[in-house]
Amino acid sequence: MTEAAKPPRRSRAQSREEAINAILDVAAEEFVEKGLAGARIDEIAGKATKRKIYYYFGSKDELYRAVLERAYRGVRASEGQVDVDSGSAADALRRLIEHDVHYHAQHPELVRLVMNENIHRAEHLKQIEGLREDNHRVIDLLAGIIARGEAEGSFRPGIDPIDLHMNMTALAFYNVSNQFTFSHNFEVDMAGEEAVARRAKQVGDILLAWVSAPR
Repeated sequence: MTEAAKPPRRSRAQSREEAINAILDVAAEEFVEKGLAGARIDEIAGKATKRKIYYYFGSKDELYRAVLERAYRGVRASEGQVDVDSGSAADALRRLIEHDVHYHAQHPELVRLVMNENIHRAEHLKQIEGLREDNHRVIDLLAGIIARGEAEGSFRPGIDPIDLHMNMTALAFYNVSNQFTFSHNFEVDMAGEEAVARRAKQVGDILLAWVSAPR
């Protein structure tokens, strides 16, 4: 390989970030499968040494909080990439709703981690600095869409953006949290690409009917 063809050398910050993300990837799988209590550092250290884990995170609890934080910030960042400016308010809301359904289906670890954290009564969530404020970004996003819809006359007045977010999350969540029991009981596909797309449209239809002004 010639000198010119050599790949650029990674900076120390890039190497550190890659090492942290590699640990978080493995840890997320362990916490999702076994919960905080059942997860073992020895298992996580199969692909990342204990020394590195404790160097970057200090303890299993801190590692768990880092995994939880990354999961939450990931969904919020993804929602920020959705086009909510073009078209009508109803168009914008449908895009955001369908995005959330697809995102939860593609990131089942988020659902499992949230379920696990509810067992702990949000004990660890409360210790993540700035995360509650970051989660409020989606409420601000929805509030803007709601205001537009009211101004256009397409949305009924008085819609609470937190209620709307709760309903969006609940309907997106169920497809992942209950997919194994529901699929077994009723012999339906809940995880396939077509099934998720169909579910996303259904959730959009349900919520748009709920927010729409009476005709």
